[in-house]
Amino acid sequence: MTDHRDPASPEGLIAQSAPPRCRQRWGRRLVQGLAFLVALAVGFGYWRWQTWLQPLGGPEPIQVVIQPGSSSRLIGKQLHQAGVIRSALAWELWSRTFGRDWLFQAGTYALDPNQDMLSVARQLRQGRILQRRLTIPEGWRIEQMAAALAERNWLAADVFIATARVIPPLDWLPPSLNSLEGYLFPDTYLFPVEQVEGSLPDQQKAEIVINAMLQRFAAVALPLFRQHTTSLSLHEWVTLASIVEREAAVPEERALIAGVFLNRLKKGMPLGADPTVEYALNIQQTPDRRLTLAEVHTPSPYNTYLTPGLPPGPIASPGLASLKAVLEPEETDYLYFVARYDGTHVFSKTLAEHEAAQRQILRERQGSPPTSQ
Repeated sequence: MTDHRDPASPEGLIAQSAPPRCRQRWGRRLVQGLAFLVALAVGFGYWRWQTWLQPLGGPEPIQVVIQPGSSSRLIGKQLHQAGVIRSALAWELWSRTFGRDWLFQAGTYALDPNQDMLSVARQLRQGRILQRRLTIPEGWRIEQMAAALAERNWLAADVFIATARVIPPLDWLPPSLNSLEGYLFPDTYLFPVEQVEGSLPDQQKAEIVINAMLQRFAAVALPLFRQHTTSLSLHEWVTLASIVEREAAVPEERALIAGVFLNRLKKGMPLGADPTVEYALNIQQTPDRRLTLAEVHTPSPYNTYLTPGLPPGPIASPGLASLKAVLEPEETDYLYFVARYDGTHVFSKTLAEHEAAQRQILRERQGSPPTSQ
């Protein structure tokens, strides 16, 4: 049966299918449109992602405390709220994809808002926390260390002194110590800020500082002692090195001064060291304030003018150079030395030479006779 409908009629248009070329053209346009939208979305997403990674910027580092057990999501929110990163969402997306194996370490950080998000992540991964520096010079006594800690407002001086009298159970420490004087190694230390400026009790802070110094002694000084053959015990070695440390104002004289003291010990002569009297009386002599004869004649186990041999223990913390000087002293026939006013010494073999050196120094500068060895 023949269909007589007019192809130009609406029914005819509906009944007819679009030509193949028309369908292909519309299909291509649709694909192109979708591709453009996808490219636009990808481009916008990439631009947005790169924007999120950029530094926020700021005049100074921002202090952030990352608590133990914090998740990556919580850290991201914390960093964003503190003004360190631009987006907590970007942090979470990155940590779930590229940073899945990264472990962020707890602690107090000083984070620079002028570094990008990935640099912040690396700092947290490496645990580059905010630290405080403490430098203990050679020859300091425990009281001087305590005063330095108090000046920094880390802890009370008396707490540190009291804690240094409590001897920890370390097998290398000499027995029967009543103080850690001499064994708190002089060096530069770095402590996490929360350990020394946080809310910890002063005694705990003191223990942290003291343990770090004892560990440094065990790592630096103890191997040196064990590598050398000496007739001195560990305690005698540290004690004599502490006297050398306080006597030797000029580094080049350390080994020579150590040699003189060892010579006197072998002959049974008193050491006659001014620093031991200063330690006993808790004073510090200066060029304008020399020890008096009354002070030199004040009885004390630490007064090496009156008490033969070594004092009961160290009088300060000796540095590595003084410790080495006692183990590697300069071989000499000298038995005496007297200090010039510039810190150097005149060394003598006999008492007559020594007394002549004293008179010469007095002529060079009028004043109270310097006490001598």
